Amino acid sequence: MPPKRGRPIAVKLLILLLVPLLSLVGLWAFAAGLTGADGVRLLAINDLVTNLATPSEQVNIALQEERLASVEVLVSGRGADGLAKRRGRTDRAVATFRRLVKNVRDLSPEMTAQLNTLNGKLDQLAQVRKDVDGASVAPLDVIDGYSQIVDASFRMYDAMVLVPEMTLYQQAKAITMLGEAKDLLSRERAMIAVVLAKGQVEPRDREAFTGMAATRRLLFAQALSHLDADLRGPYETLSASPVYQEFLKAEDAIRGQAATNGLPATAATWPVDGENLWRAVERNQAAAVTGITQRVTPTAIGMLVKIGVAGGVGLVAVIASIMLSLRFRKRLVRELAGLRDAATELAEVRLPGLVRRLRTNTAAPTPAEIAPLEVRTHSAEVDDIVEAFNQVQSTAVEAAVDQARLRHGVSQVFVNLARRNQSLLHRQLLQLDSMERATEQPELLADLFKLDHLTTRMRRHAESLIILSGQTPGRGWRNPVPIHDVLRAAVAEVEEYERVEVLQTPPVALLGSAVTDVAHLMAELVENATLFSPPQTRVDVRSTTTPNGLVVEVEDRGLGLPRVELDELNDRLTTTPEFDLAQSDRLGLFVVSRLAARHDIKVTLSPSPYGGLTAMVALPASLLADQPVLSGR
Repeated sequence: MPPKRGRPIAVKLLILLLVPLLSLVGLWAFAAGLTGADGVRLLAINDLVTNLATPSEQVNIALQEERLASVEVLVSGRGADGLAKRRGRTDRAVATFRRLVKNVRDLSPEMTAQLNTLNGKLDQLAQVRKDVDGASVAPLDVIDGYSQIVDASFRMYDAMVLVPEMTLYQQAKAITMLGEAKDLLSRERAMIAVVLAKGQVEPRDREAFTGMAATRRLLFAQALSHLDADLRGPYETLSASPVYQEFLKAEDAIRGQAATNGLPATAATWPVDGENLWRAVERNQAAAVTGITQRVTPTAIGMLVKIGVAGGVGLVAVIASIMLSLRFRKRLVRELAGLRDAATELAEVRLPGLVRRLRTNTAAPTPAEIAPLEVRTHSAEVDDIVEAFNQVQSTAVEAAVDQARLRHGVSQVFVNLARRNQSLLHRQLLQLDSMERATEQPELLADLFKLDHLTTRMRRHAESLIILSGQTPGRGWRNPVPIHDVLRAAVAEVEEYERVEVLQTPPVALLGSAVTDVAHLMAELVENATLFSPPQTRVDVRSTTTPNGLVVEVEDRGLGLPRVELDELNDRLTTTPEFDLAQSDRLGLFVVSRLAARHDIKVTLSPSPYGGLTAMVALPASLLADQPVLSGR
């Protein structure tokens, strides 16, 4: 019996959108029909508060936090992560504000002008951030840039005359003044960060801070004079509290501080004093807004009674919609997160690990390596995606296994053909050696020598295929061989050996087990030197002993290589990459890389003083014999 399929994601999304939408539309339609003309006015007031005042206040709060974080990053270079979070919060608040303000209708001309000014200032936020990121602006200018945006919002509040005939109008204006005083407190906190970073109060900073502090105190005093006893009580308590008094002392200290005197010992507590007062002011401001809002409620009590039933039913519908939406959202997020984690593990862990293992071991994949994805889901589409991933995994594994087996088979073919050619070429060399000893004619002997040289080069090419396949050539030596003989043997396997000069070598010998590989490695480097240099130039091979072993240099007089390509070749010689058939023109470098890695030999290409390249081969001391001895097979 096939497994039960879950509901499609399209149906879930449709339910997620329709339930709250229909609930809200029904709620507002019922309320509008019930309240009639009286409700229109209340909804107009609520529209301004909901779509303009509240979102713009959230923008101000986000800007105040971002302003302080920007100044701290600018003066100290720390806190970039926190600044990024603050900017994200500000962007979301601005986006919400601009989206909701489109719902406001029938604004007065003055209100429309102030709103346009605020939007223009918000458009300048990107330039302020750019200046902060480039550290090309003074901290005071940063504070001023953010402050211009906040000031524009307060000018918009001044133009908001929602209910001019209400007796609470003066109370609301006073609370707006307290909001401006709160913003000035935020600017002072930013200035404190600047002063602490500089370690002194410069004249310009003191002048700006003095203006902020004086304006804040004036607004605070004027606002308190307009508030009645109930709303003024928390602020009077705050003004008499140690928190407020400590900050006043910090303000006075900064205003009276000279630039040449440094900062007093109490400066370390200024940020804490500002933070403590900020929290207290935020609490009082929220309480004051709540209090003034609660005073408006009795004036609309009759209207609220009419819409109470509709509001209650609508509230239940909204809560039910939210709960249902959250349930579907949680389930979808959990399913998609599980699918994401499983797919990530497959793409970044399991498949790469299997491919790496198949490069050296072509055995069939284990059940753990090809285990299907397991994701708990109740959605048909997610089930289909999981099944598709499992099919993709099976196809990818089959392709990787086939590719590994093909690569292994090709490698074995190369090895078999190379070993057969190696055997035939070895017999041919023996035959040529016998013919050379048997003839005395100079012309014929010269031809035999050329044929012997060609056969030697053919044998080296056959050994290159064996080396690239991960095998070792069959020929070798039991006893150490003088390094001079090894280098001469390497030169003898190069086509233009007449151009190569092996300079005086140190009296050291190479272990027999490494003779074949070292000779092959040096032959590849010498051949590259002859191929990539003019035919009339010479290639020098010099060697010298070091505390760590022996260094052999192969120097040509060619045109050299660009630095980028030279670095790429050195990286290839160091990391020993897998042989790429598409780069067969660099076959010798792959062979050199494999041989160097086998014996811990370091090979480096560098520019030559003559304009060409110098290949430096560092043979470790472990490959050298203590005393030079005669070579012997």
